[in-house]
Amino acid sequence: MQAVPTPSESAALCACVRRAALVILCLCDPADKAARSRELHERASGGAASIEPEAYLAEPGDLPGRPAQSSLNRRSMQSDASPAVLLHALAHIEFNAINLALDAVWRFPSMPVDFYLDWLKVAAEEVHHFSLLNARLAEFGHAYGDFPAHDGLWEMAQRTSADVLARMALVSRTLEARGLDALLPIRKRLAQAGDHASAAILDVILRDEIGHVLIGNRWFRFLCDTAGLDPHPAYERLGAQYHAPKLRAPFNFEARRDAGFDEAELGALAGLDGDAERAD
Repeated sequence: MQAVPTPSESAALCACVRRAALVILCLCDPADKAARSRELHERASGGAASIEPEAYLAEPGDLPGRPAQSSLNRRSMQSDASPAVLLHALAHIEFNAINLALDAVWRFPSMPVDFYLDWLKVAAEEVHHFSLLNARLAEFGHAYGDFPAHDGLWEMAQRTSADVLARMALVSRTLEARGLDALLPIRKRLAQAGDHASAAILDVILRDEIGHVLIGNRWFRFLCDTAGLDPHPAYERLGAQYHAPKLRAPFNFEARRDAGFDEAELGALAGLDGDAERAD
């Protein structure tokens, strides 16, 4: 088994993309992680870094690298906290999404080269989202780390750490797809409050997240095809096995269709949507 890279191994960024992704995942400073993720994507997409799909890398402890817990609640909430807390929660999701994309690159061996390039592209776009939100937070006098944040996305990453099929199913197709449903109401709330600058950022995020979920759908179906699995019962089985959260209405059917969900899946969601309306 190959040695675990450390942040001091700068040569790793010039050698193997997957090793470099692990180096960057270990970084704690958000700005450093963002800059190096963007750089790695540029190098890999330009052919300036190699990809070694068959390499097995040992997992270091305490993944992912992130700011010290004390910095995630270091300021008191002030009069402008409500929009800032919302933006901070979104920034935290995007920071976690950077980590999730990098984790997919280093963790899962023996995938096609395009798998690694796809998730590096996702990481770079999540960096862009995080940077937009952090800049907007600064306009409210806050920064990432000022408020408490949940860890739901990374908890599911830990549960699916040994199963790439489950990772694609339950992180990409479940939790990240849920973001497609949640972004429109949040955008509406911001616009109604007159915060059109923040609403415009959510337009960018929604556009890109459709592509990210599409990537997850692509690789979920590739893995199902490779294993001879019907994707529909496979998804249900994985959800039960890994205790995935139940899907709840409302759903953004247009975004989900664009993100690669088929008509059978959308029909099942429409049934849940109708059940929710009747319950109301």
